[in-house]
Amino acid sequence: MSQLKNVVDPFGEVNVYPASAGKVRVVATILMTPHKEGAQTGIALDGSGSMRRLYGQEGGGRVLSPIFGGAKKPTNEITPIAQKICAYLARNIDADEGTTCIYWAVGPGGSQIETVGDLTADQAERHTFGPPQDFGTGTQLLPAVRYFTERFRDAPWGFYVFITDGELHDLEEVIAYSKRLAQDIAAGRRKPVKLVLIGVGADVAEYQMTALDDLDTGTSIDLWDHKLAAEMRVLEEIFAEVVDKNARVASTGRVLDEKGRVVKDYADVGLPAYLEFEMPADAKSFTLEVNGTRITQALVEGYQPPAATGATAPPAVTAAVPSKPAPPAPPAAAPAAPEVIEELPMDADADADWKGLPLEFDTDHKDEGQPGIDLERQKD
Repeated sequence: MSQLKNVVDPFGEVNVYPASAGKVRVVATILMTPHKEGAQTGIALDGSGSMRRLYGQEGGGRVLSPIFGGAKKPTNEITPIAQKICAYLARNIDADEGTTCIYWAVGPGGSQIETVGDLTADQAERHTFGPPQDFGTGTQLLPAVRYFTERFRDAPWGFYVFITDGELHDLEEVIAYSKRLAQDIAAGRRKPVKLVLIGVGADVAEYQMTALDDLDTGTSIDLWDHKLAAEMRVLEEIFAEVVDKNARVASTGRVLDEKGRVVKDYADVGLPAYLEFEMPADAKSFTLEVNGTRITQALVEGYQPPAATGATAPPAVTAAVPSKPAPPAPPAAAPAAPEVIEELPMDADADADWKGLPLEFDTDHKDEGQPGIDLERQKD
């Protein structure tokens, strides 16, 4: 399986899997805010010593006076990230309209928790996050995971975000716990949860985050996802792996190959937020055509698709035959330039339409046998 790093709006995640007969299977999700009755949310901020500079602390004495060009005092980079994510979760997801905030990896060995409290969206937007009272001497993630999964054990759905510089000292313990948790969820002994790691700073240990993201739990449950704060386009990216397969984002749509041939047509069922189709193994891109707009997504990292020729206009309704011959049709106009979908800033309006496209959201449409919220791990 290959998860693409360079994904264009409005896709949240694009995965490519090997398939039979010289083909690959493409699974793509469209970014949208999920809605789940009774959802509980939380955000956990890394409070280990390696995070000092990200909280705006010097982390050591200054060797040179500022008049000799010494380094400038760093700023708190955690507060704006935590404010936006905490407020977004409280305003859009949490059933109680308050997101639980904690510091983790604090105290001796980095094994303790500091509780900030349950913050509404307005409170989160005014709150200064950090530094914790007691920076940890290690970075242990498991206590924070347990805190949320046990406190909200009876919640119908839990969504918890962990901010870190990525260096975990208890990765194996977290992996073992995650496998047990996924097995309990699959067996119906525990309610569903989604856990998202967001890496900040220049020293993110992304290999550890990827290890959790790609964790094989032996079930269809995909617990973990990870993002890098520096690469996020919109806040909805934290929901890239949380998809309501019954949701329809437009009444119709098509997937095209590189030659403009139809790979999959959703005219009869509506365009879902979860797309799955097959392409030739040597395909370098696909194009989603929806509401008169075409969006091309590369399937090979680093590949630049050729310039599009613009969207194909829908066929016009045939008018009544006129009493006299119609004048000859004018020469065909030059192809329109492709529409460029600009990247949105982190503080973009979360309620804006689907990246500016005139889509129609319909969650009443149901597919037989399709699960609801929470994208399951795809197996080869």
